[in-house]
Amino acid sequence: MPELTLQTQAGCGLAIGAYPRFRYDARGGGGLGVLAAPDPAGTGTLHFAPTGLSIPPLDGRSTRFLGLPLPPGLAITIHPERLEGRLDGATGAMALEFAARFRFAIGSLYRAPDLIVATTLVTGPVQGRRHRASGQPLDGDGRAVLVGVATIAPSGDRWLDRFLGLPDEALALLRCRLVPLATDVQDLP
Repeated sequence: MPELTLQTQAGCGLAIGAYPRFRYDARGGGGLGVLAAPDPAGTGTLHFAPTGLSIPPLDGRSTRFLGLPLPPGLAITIHPERLEGRLDGATGAMALEFAARFRFAIGSLYRAPDLIVATTLVTGPVQGRRHRASGQPLDGDGRAVLVGVATIAPSGDRWLDRFLGLPDEALALLRCRLVPLATDVQDLP
């Protein structure tokens, strides 16, 4: 099975509940994955080991909300638990099951319980009750835009749940690039 790397890019976005979308620069993240040989229809399975995935935190350096950086000390770290799915070699369409724990903290003063996020990230359109977006299939350079809508359950922390209006839904927009590691691997769509 060919190995490849997933590289997260700038120009990403996140939204939760009724809040406007956060602009998020996810450069520097990613991980190693494997692409299984395609089936007769040309679709192969992709799998990324969660322990090897790195997603930059949302903080004052990477994230802007309403045009302003997040306040100092405020950070949301992302701890991936699953990223796997399918890639259509002919069209570049992808659908990846994503699961992660999002940890919200304000310095050492406050640490909220994890928010559990599970969604299917796709290169096509998604629509929830509140959010919608469209992805883009892999291009000839291995770049794609994955989007997904997830229902976020209450965390159990009354302050955070009230602040975010949980339960509600969230939207993720991830710009990424898939790069084959072996020189003898055919180029991705």
